[in-house]
Amino acid sequence: MNSLLSARDLTISFGPVQALRDVGLDLRPGEIQALCGENGAGKSTLIKVLMGIYQPDKGVVEVDGVARRIDNPQHAQQLGFALVAQELSLAPQLSVLDNIWLGDRSVPVFHRRKALREKARRALETLQVDIDLDVKVADLSIGQRQLVEIARMIARDARVLILDEPTATLSDVEIEHLFQVLRKLRAQGHAILYVTHRLGEVFEICDTVTVMRNGAHISTGAVSEVSREQLIETMLGRSFSDMYPQRLPGQGSDGLSVTGLCIDGSFENVSFDAPRGKILCLAGQIGSGAGHVIRAIGGLAPLTSGRMFLDGQPLTSMSRGSTIAFISEDRAREGLFDRSVVENLVAGQWQDHSRLGVISWTSARRRAAELAASVGIDARRLAANAFDLSGGNQQKILFARAAGGKRPGVILMNEPTRGVDIGARSEIYRLMRDLCARGYCLVMMSTDLEEVVGIADIVVPMYRGAVVARYEAEEIDISRILLDITHPRNAGEVVHEAVGH
Repeated sequence: MNSLLSARDLTISFGPVQALRDVGLDLRPGEIQALCGENGAGKSTLIKVLMGIYQPDKGVVEVDGVARRIDNPQHAQQLGFALVAQELSLAPQLSVLDNIWLGDRSVPVFHRRKALREKARRALETLQVDIDLDVKVADLSIGQRQLVEIARMIARDARVLILDEPTATLSDVEIEHLFQVLRKLRAQGHAILYVTHRLGEVFEICDTVTVMRNGAHISTGAVSEVSREQLIETMLGRSFSDMYPQRLPGQGSDGLSVTGLCIDGSFENVSFDAPRGKILCLAGQIGSGAGHVIRAIGGLAPLTSGRMFLDGQPLTSMSRGSTIAFISEDRAREGLFDRSVVENLVAGQWQDHSRLGVISWTSARRRAAELAASVGIDARRLAANAFDLSGGNQQKILFARAAGGKRPGVILMNEPTRGVDIGARSEIYRLMRDLCARGYCLVMMSTDLEEVVGIADIVVPMYRGAVVARYEAEEIDISRILLDITHPRNAGEVVHEAVGH
């Protein structure tokens, strides 16, 4: 079958930085093609070239075999291209109907609203989505908003759909619905370019996979002919065995102990021991209560009942503030400040860098440089705004800040590698092991079972607000954990081994 979209020898530079080097891409009707690579691999730049945001220095884009210069996003739209970016472009206070047609220059000034309404309705029906066209987008869930973005594409007769990390904020149910929609669109002959860091999705929904590294095209092939390990090695340019560092020997000592934790409506009777020098992972799907447990331990949600101890001593609200650090899954809203890297790194430590209320910036910068070096952040980025860094470097800031105290404590993490590329993930996993070696107690929640099995020393699966098992070392098995978090043998009951005392 002939390609609907082809890119040949695309090259573009920004000053001395070559963002794309002779990149090629072929996308056929009825194909879902994954586009994978680390941050900085060139994926975003390639998308912007295809959407007419950037003009290449060299190379050509062909649509239906005809070379095209794509002048701007409106021209890309006319050619049948549509993009759903990570940050949705919907206007929350407008209706679903108005959002579907917002910005479409093909709509005449004096249009028949009834005709536009009918076409929007058909687009939603195509996606098998029951959403009221008159409801405000602000009143929709994130998953529903994502589907409205796709309905906008369908209503505008897009043939090439580009989805950039479409499942980053969706629940498991919403993800499955999205996949059903994508399979239907594929069957109708749409060509879909699917950008994701979640490798499980590549094997579940995609037909082919293209890998980019350092601005160059590395490979394209059928998903059925590549293993997960081979895909990771192609993305990293090194062995898969380098992904997860070796577990530390020994049993660990003391650490965090929680008994009978409960929040009505979220979780109940949660108990576990998390020793120092080890990584304990609460594994569960969205809605399992695992994420709420992490937040509650960190003091971000009031407990209905339960007790917590650190090294045998009761944890109070005062002692929690000085010994427990929390790393949120939403670093933009709950982790970073819209300030410099220096200010983000030393946040919470200003008393150590001030005298009589006057900040010593020399002292603050010195400490920030030490923390940056400890997590591998380039010292030349210290003056930059934290939001200008890659997702991996942003996450490193949060780890450096969490580990910046005067003595090792407890670090709580919800989805510690969400939105982080493969290369940065391996660096974060090494940071976690380094923290274990320094005597920290690490407790994390993750929905990524490959990550759970690869990094955790202790796994505590949760289902519908309850702990259902506990596994250590060689007991950790991905199929067993998957069963526990989806259809546990004692759903809703705490298994006696789970307490871990």
